[in-house]
Amino acid sequence: MSNRPITIRVPGKLMIAGEFAVLEPNHHLAVMAVDRFVYATIHSSDSNELTLQDFSLYELGWSFKADQVEIASDDSRVGFVSDAMSISCTYLREKKIELAPFSLSIRSELDDESGIKYGLGSSAAVVTSVVSAILHRFLDNPSSELIFKLAAISHVKTQGNGSGADVAASSFGGLLQYASFQAEWLRNAYVESESISALLEMDWIYYSLQKIEMPKNVYFCVGWTGKPASTSKLVDKILQLKTDHPDAFQSFLEKSDRAVSDFLKGMDEDNVPLLLKGVKQNREALATVGGNADTLIETPLLTKLCDLAESLGGAGKPSGAGGGDCGIAFMPSKEKALELMKAWEEAGIKPLTIQPSRQGASPMEQY
Repeated sequence: MSNRPITIRVPGKLMIAGEFAVLEPNHHLAVMAVDRFVYATIHSSDSNELTLQDFSLYELGWSFKADQVEIASDDSRVGFVSDAMSISCTYLREKKIELAPFSLSIRSELDDESGIKYGLGSSAAVVTSVVSAILHRFLDNPSSELIFKLAAISHVKTQGNGSGADVAASSFGGLLQYASFQAEWLRNAYVESESISALLEMDWIYYSLQKIEMPKNVYFCVGWTGKPASTSKLVDKILQLKTDHPDAFQSFLEKSDRAVSDFLKGMDEDNVPLLLKGVKQNREALATVGGNADTLIETPLLTKLCDLAESLGGAGKPSGAGGGDCGIAFMPSKEKALELMKAWEEAGIKPLTIQPSRQGASPMEQY
């Protein structure tokens, strides 16, 4: 345990392939950590204090009693942070670690300076930053797996749903092949488990994760279409299709699996044409399931973003739930990538200077 200030840097994320399908057991997704970050600074203090700079909430008092952190604020936005602190502190208490008072300050650069949300997983990155900071304050070199699992428990406790892919990207960094623990399973396991430690030691039966490398001869581009999307509403509409039209939903799962398989195989074998084929297949699968669910995943500007990428020899698709937010593209050369970003700008799409982040949540001194 160190008494000096520690600053943790946590990357945001972009979903690359396999969105929606990953919400079902044993279906995989590709997710990428990106170089926009949340920073959490923690240090010893005479009293417990919390500062959330992006919400203009400064030096809030907090207490930890009966496995729950109570923050002196009526602002509902502190919920994610409160639960992340509660889960982390409860775990440390179970490990017989004395919790000396500390001050925690969090700031984010995931959104635009004007407050526009780019869809980079801000709540997951904030939760991961809180967990990572507290663990690094009281433990020596906590593992990425421990940070991920505690952050996943916390995020599901607060939000109630989600695949956890954004938490995984923030925890481990890099480009990941990921299968979700399944939020319903984790919620039930949390309620039924006698302790956080016991839950961590359980077999998370659906969860798997593997780091993958992106070929050096492919270039990654991100474009912002200027319309934040409500992920939870889009997810609800797609999952309703499972009940209303199970055959259409099953067909989507099969198409998504083929797309993700081709994408990952292309990555693994440095086969750029196969990689691009997987991206195009995933775009088609998302558009089809959106049409079947009567919800617009690929907005007109996202269509333009993807079509421009294809016209220049690459492949593009919506990232995440779609309906706005970011689109991504993979291009076969740096020249084509630069040409694409210029074409996007002319079409009213904002190119973002976002690239993969190889490192997940970790102290700044490690960079």
